[in-house]
Amino acid sequence: MSVLLMTGFPGFLGSALLPRLLARRTQVRALLLVQPRHLETARRRIREIEAEHPHVRGRVDVVEGDITQPGLGMSDVPHDELGAVTEVWHLAAVYDLATSAELARRVNVDGTAHVLDFCRSREHLDRLQYVSTCYVSGRYDGVFAETDLDEGQIFRNHYEETKFEAEVLVRKAMADGLPATIYRPGIVVGDSATGATQKYDGPYFVATFLRRQPPVAVVPRVASPDEVRFCLVPRDFVVDAMDTLSASELSIGKTYALTDPEPPTIREVVDTFAHELHRRIVWVPLPLGVTHAAVDKVPGMERLLGLPAEAIDYLASPTLYDTTQTTTDLAGTGVTCPPFRTYAARLLRFMADHPEFDAKAMT
Repeated sequence: MSVLLMTGFPGFLGSALLPRLLARRTQVRALLLVQPRHLETARRRIREIEAEHPHVRGRVDVVEGDITQPGLGMSDVPHDELGAVTEVWHLAAVYDLATSAELARRVNVDGTAHVLDFCRSREHLDRLQYVSTCYVSGRYDGVFAETDLDEGQIFRNHYEETKFEAEVLVRKAMADGLPATIYRPGIVVGDSATGATQKYDGPYFVATFLRRQPPVAVVPRVASPDEVRFCLVPRDFVVDAMDTLSASELSIGKTYALTDPEPPTIREVVDTFAHELHRRIVWVPLPLGVTHAAVDKVPGMERLLGLPAEAIDYLASPTLYDTTQTTTDLAGTGVTCPPFRTYAARLLRFMADHPEFDAKAMT
């Protein structure tokens, strides 16, 4: 029986993806590379998945490891189990927009390099399934294609820059013959059917900001709210798309932008949330730099508003994402991205029912 190795479990995407992959791959076992500090959470999550998905029972092993270490920091793994690895899913990364350069580079760049080294050492590797991000685009002005990567773009934070550098490494390995597929999710929000999520960032910052405003909410207009679009995507679409595309031979060597092909404008996001939260919006023109500096420098401002300085930059993002390759290769599969307006209320309901979550993502 062949083995699928996954990093990034029990994270937001990995937890939802695992049972889907094992349902499709009936003769495959999963080996989950988990950091020591997440072992207890991972084992609890596996028990939950096995209870909900009986086909997973007895087919998952957890191994303690760390992608920032050579050899992925693995120990006590039977040689025959590692030798049976034919597919690698690399999801682990630092997703924090405010992360330090050192941590982002160690996890996102060095960690990916170590995963690539592991893949090269496999004698019978069928595929590396690598999860990148649409934001390798940085602050690119215009339409960023799925085939684009190094376009001279500037980056807003260390997260974007190091994910770009990591994808450069993956692209080079692919050019050297490594079979791989790259997936670039946009800003991943909760499940479109249930609203379920594990973190509140991206558009959730907007929701938190509006909740803390009076009935007439003043919203900074740092760019045209009718031109800037929010690169949103619900988790279920990302998981469905990756599961479907990963099983296709046509996807080898390709890059997929997994985001809404018709993303909502900033005004649509704000107005949709405002309607659900019973707020009336007043837009106040403010320069991006001034707004960013005020939230970043004025003591207590970020906490008061619920809108971190790093998130404000995305209210003026000049980038649009072409999804032609994704849409084409998913045609006829029944996997499509639902419009934001159809699930926005569910995101807010889940957020209200689960105040225990915050903006921190598991790395």
